[in-house]
Amino acid sequence: MQLNPAYLKWVKCRSVMIAVALSGCATTPPFDGRVEVLTTSRDQPLTGADCVVTTNSGSWTVQTPGFATVGDPNGDLRIVCNKAGYRTSEVIHRSRAGRGPGADGTRVGVGVGGGLGGYSGVGVSLGIGIPLGGARSDYPSQVTVDMTPL
Repeated sequence: MQLNPAYLKWVKCRSVMIAVALSGCATTPPFDGRVEVLTTSRDQPLTGADCVVTTNSGSWTVQTPGFATVGDPNGDLRIVCNKAGYRTSEVIHRSRAGRGPGADGTRVGVGVGGGLGGYSGVGVSLGIGIPLGGARSDYPSQVTVDMTPL
């Protein structure tokens, strides 16, 4: 029995898509409670900005580049930076906690498919949601604040 080349190409493509979807997820490091704050201006690194990092747990002052140890995510992450000669800049990372389905972390769908009836093109698929992390992955480990000169 010889398989249709178009069918073989479809199977190979499907396998590559699943492998790519799963490989991207394995590289995300877990959130360790620290947020690195960087500043840029006109796509160039900018050092020495004074920033205030705020969550529902408190506030921390950081000079860029620097780290704020914020602990477990608790509410939105807000970063406000100031530097002489630049406008005040702000970045807010909205917390996903308590925002409905998928709020407890990223989900990946894994699909399994197959054809019925030879080359009829009829397919059956099964999707499975896999939770990847929980509230601990809610904040990014690095935030870049872009600052505009006055």
